[in-house]
Amino acid sequence: MRDGRIVIVGASLAGLRAAEALRDEGFSGSLTLVGEEPHPPYDRPPLSKQVLLGRVRAQDCGLPARRETDAQWMLGVRATGLDPAGKRVLLGNGDQLPYDRLLIATGTRARPWPDSGEAALDGVFTLRTSDDAGRLAERLESGPRRVLVIGAGFTGSEIASACRERGLEVTVAERGRAPLIGALGATAGAFAATLQRAHGVDLRCEVTVTALRGSGGRLTGAEFSDGSRIDADVAVVALGAVRNTEWLADSGLAAGPRGVACDAGCRAFDMYGIVTDDIFVAGDVARFPHPLFEYQMLALEHWGNAVAQAEVAAHNMVSPATLRRPHLAVPAFWSSQFGLNIKSVGVPTFSDQVVIAQGSPEERRLVAVYGYRGRVTAAVSVNMAKWLDYYRHLIETAAPFPPGPGAADGVAGSEPVPSDVPDPHVLSHGPTVALTGHLPDRRLTLLRPDS
Repeated sequence: MRDGRIVIVGASLAGLRAAEALRDEGFSGSLTLVGEEPHPPYDRPPLSKQVLLGRVRAQDCGLPARRETDAQWMLGVRATGLDPAGKRVLLGNGDQLPYDRLLIATGTRARPWPDSGEAALDGVFTLRTSDDAGRLAERLESGPRRVLVIGAGFTGSEIASACRERGLEVTVAERGRAPLIGALGATAGAFAATLQRAHGVDLRCEVTVTALRGSGGRLTGAEFSDGSRIDADVAVVALGAVRNTEWLADSGLAAGPRGVACDAGCRAFDMYGIVTDDIFVAGDVARFPHPLFEYQMLALEHWGNAVAQAEVAAHNMVSPATLRRPHLAVPAFWSSQFGLNIKSVGVPTFSDQVVIAQGSPEERRLVAVYGYRGRVTAAVSVNMAKWLDYYRHLIETAAPFPPGPGAADGVAGSEPVPSDVPDPHVLSHGPTVALTGHLPDRRLTLLRPDS
């Protein structure tokens, strides 16, 4: 199993770490990475933070290699199809790439503005790639009069924070009731709304942008569902991510808009729910079951998950069944915005209650603990990250919710309240953790011949 041909489709964080792990595991065969972008793997978290602030150039965010991979890198080449029976990846340049085992790590792309004509206006941006960040940073450096951010998830909020730190006027439009509400619930959302307005953000919730206006091919402003208008010369569309699965449409895999379904060992399912033995999945594009969250299929847009899942997939690709291991890492995420460090463990959206266990919103230092059916399922810290290992242990051991008195120093003693996580369909921004149910995306009708 440590020989043969392995192909990794997706040459970003998950693909790179999987390639390195395969060599660490003793794989000595042919290794090929296919990536649609022309750039070597780079780090995405700085793009919405240090790059937009002008502290780091987008081209300087490359990921350091942990070891030599001795791999063939096919960059700037798009995968267009998969033939599992013939074990071939079809490429946009007309080539066909044979494999013995395949890792799908194609990740996500930014969800575009739905009106293509408006999206083409000079001044309308998305933020996902290194090139996106470089172009947006250059425009912010030129000092636009007002920036419109459409969507108040983590990416949108980080963009707004960078704009305010640069001294730019910024308007944030969010269809939901508050920023971050889709990821962290109403309590954290109310805190985020207060924070943004205190930093001078023109925050508009429960509205949508109905049109982007332009003149001479340049953005001039926007119209809102409440009838109001603003003038703006930059708009950043932060409507969440689209999982890159279209190239798998005719592959027979359980792949769709919510990702590619796989088991806890990263083996892909086919459309009938049968696990494959030679196709694996890792990173943002994967949907996998997690026992801590009632075996719901999780789809995570988290840096740490991409690394951990890639390493598990690599191990299982070159190991016999008796030595394979599951991907059971507790999800973790972090964000830096408006002078605060926000970190989370677990799945805050998998909850029915939340309690401020330490600190308070007034202090801007707190830990919010989430529970579901009487057990701890997540914790979110604001400038108190040192406590998250403690709460991670509570999540892993299904500890009772709310945490008991004296569980941690400085317990706030507040009463639990409903976590009030809204339906993602009523939000502008997409959650970074998606609970995608137990079923594949595709509904099948089984036809049996009459006996």
